Amino acid sequence: MGRRWGFLIGFLVAVGLLGLGHGEQQPSETAAQRCFCQVSGYLDDCTCDVETIDKFNNYRLFPRLQKLLESDYFRYYKVNLKRPCPFWNDINQCGRRDCAVKPCHSDEVPDGIKSASYKYSEEANNLIEECEQAERLGAVDESLSEETQKAVLQWTKHDDSSDNFCEVDDIQSPDAEYVDLLLNPERYTGYKGPDAWKIWNVIYEENCFKPQTIKRPLNPLASGQGKSEENTFYSWLEGLCVEKRAFYRLISGLHASINVHLSARYLLQDTWLEKKWGHNITEFQQRFDGILTEGEGPRRLKNLYFLYLIELRALSKVVPFFERPDFQLFTGNKDQDAENKMLLLEILHEIKSFPLHFDENSFFAGNKKEANKLKEDFRLHFRNISRIMDCVGCLKCRLWGKLQTQGLGTALKILFSEKLIANMPESGPSYEFHLTRQEIVSLFNAFGRISTSVKELENFRNLLQNIH
Repeated sequence: MGRRWGFLIGFLVAVGLLGLGHGEQQPSETAAQRCFCQVSGYLDDCTCDVETIDKFNNYRLFPRLQKLLESDYFRYYKVNLKRPCPFWNDINQCGRRDCAVKPCHSDEVPDGIKSASYKYSEEANNLIEECEQAERLGAVDESLSEETQKAVLQWTKHDDSSDNFCEVDDIQSPDAEYVDLLLNPERYTGYKGPDAWKIWNVIYEENCFKPQTIKRPLNPLASGQGKSEENTFYSWLEGLCVEKRAFYRLISGLHASINVHLSARYLLQDTWLEKKWGHNITEFQQRFDGILTEGEGPRRLKNLYFLYLIELRALSKVVPFFERPDFQLFTGNKDQDAENKMLLLEILHEIKSFPLHFDENSFFAGNKKEANKLKEDFRLHFRNISRIMDCVGCLKCRLWGKLQTQGLGTALKILFSEKLIANMPESGPSYEFHLTRQEIVSLFNAFGRISTSVKELENFRNLLQNIH
């Protein structure tokens, strides 16, 4: 069958509860064992194990990645939080103060970012603009009518977005604003219940290649669930092609990662003197404990590791794009920009050295016509999920949902552009493969969120070690 991309996240044999044996009381499982007993060892159909990921992320990658994300280039993200929901009108806006997002004043954002929000450097801006103008003049026959010329240019734009996995915001819109991600951290806001469930329900039920007759385990919006439904669901999932299983596990991993963040930055104390945020062990157990979630929690955590490896692989593939000499993390501060590019390349080369990357050679590798159709379905389903983010009622949740889906969409774009990346010119504009500043910022911040989740799992393991 050839080498297969390890997109099949399986599950190790579950450790049963210890009962009475030989007439003596055996020690009961700890909460850590119930959450993590299946989240260890090798992940199915790939050569990577959880322990290797933990060690690599927590001690070699995480500290440097956090430093990079605190820099001006990566902390300012332009987003339109006022776009209407394209699917339904009955959005209940979260009225809690923790749901609010504080946008930046114009003078808070570095001039270099505002003036070149999708370019790379002052010199490159001029070159790219000249080349883009020449390309437009050469591409459109001026003997055509004005209406036809506009149509041709519109199709050019359409072609440029044909490999994008997300429907991105128009950053030139007056409703698009810069947000300082460090001042608007992702954490528990109190946004939950039917409104939040509805978002995830639409994502899973209508966009994960799942027939309506198959019910997800522990779906809060489905009634009459039991063990048979769980078995039916996973029998259905394992019967899918590798690409569609991968799609589900990516979404499940993203969902799990977000839940880890909310459990790790929970509002523990709210008084007129101070707010205290920290780890909520009970919240984490409710989402991931093997008994409380009927075995579903550990599956979610393994899908989080799956997502980590996918985005790690994408970053290893895109190194040549960032190595090009005319690429800068341009903010206008030349010394800081040069230092940040050095740090970025150090991180990327560290990622490239990871010994157990996925082998994605068999992804969409069947009959060419069928493979192209499947890839297009994959892309359209994910674009639809990116549109659903505009239906989230909590603005802070919407911000981080849009950023993380755009980051994952950018990672998928990279994975499916290997040949285009290999054929990039060493200098000057790259027309075949291109990343905007929005894509770059979302790509690294999204991976930063997953990296943080893996780090937080170590913290929760330690906190739950002595709890029964």
